[in-house]
Amino acid sequence: MSYTVQKKIVIFTFLLIPISLLLLFLIYPTIRLFQFSLTDWNGMSKGFNYVGFDNFVQAFQTPEVWKALSNNFLYFIVHVIFIPLEIMIAVYLNQKLRASNFFRTIVFMPYIINGVAVAYIFTYLYNPLNGPLNELLSVVGLESLTQKWLSDTGVVNYSLIAVSLWRFSGFHVILFLAGLQSIPNDLYEAATVDGAGALHKFRHISVPGIILVIDLVLFLNIRGALQVFDIPFLMTQGGPGTASTTFTVYTLETAFKFNNYGLASALAIILMVIIIAMSIVQKKLIKVKGD
Repeated sequence: MSYTVQKKIVIFTFLLIPISLLLLFLIYPTIRLFQFSLTDWNGMSKGFNYVGFDNFVQAFQTPEVWKALSNNFLYFIVHVIFIPLEIMIAVYLNQKLRASNFFRTIVFMPYIINGVAVAYIFTYLYNPLNGPLNELLSVVGLESLTQKWLSDTGVVNYSLIAVSLWRFSGFHVILFLAGLQSIPNDLYEAATVDGAGALHKFRHISVPGIILVIDLVLFLNIRGALQVFDIPFLMTQGGPGTASTTFTVYTLETAFKFNNYGLASALAIILMVIIIAMSIVQKKLIKVKGD
């Protein structure tokens, strides 16, 4: 057996397992998902009927779907607005500060806490009767700001988004910090010699140096905002009514509560297409700005 044949056999052997796993757990489920989206399958019966694109038409004609998407979009917008603040915190932590490692750990800590624990912690904090948040506002003389944080349709989404920010912003800060630390110090030293100020360095060195990290964080925001599930589901179950329902919560309720797996599969396909489309648009925008 020649060396070339042996090399091909080794390469094929190493690729066989990951390709098989990819086909088994990604490609095949995606194909089946698209198949179910064209049926009226209820998740329990052995057979089903093909209904074409009726599930997709129904999805776009359902007001609850658009309401859920608007809630997801609100998550995305608020997270994007906070990106400059996250970058500034990363710049601050990148300085030679006393106990800087401690502060980095504190910033990252919320991300590694279990989502269920986070939900229950903030459910307690938001309790309108004896929750610490309303108690604190009352103590400092701001009783007018006390709210029914999780039962008022006007504030419930912002209350949940605040939890999302607390949980994930620290992870974004660490990503930005890693990007800043990859920028050579020579660039900053040369800029200092040329008389550049801190703002000039930040605008012309720091931001361009972490543009790929910004691209990554934007993608994580898109995916995370469209797939947010645990926080609204555990804290409000999408309520009051459907005020805080997100797209994923509505999809899972459609499947497991109403046994409409055909429509739920169509919603999952729609979500996948939206994420891919927004990612492509984001890549185009980042590329144009980079050029």
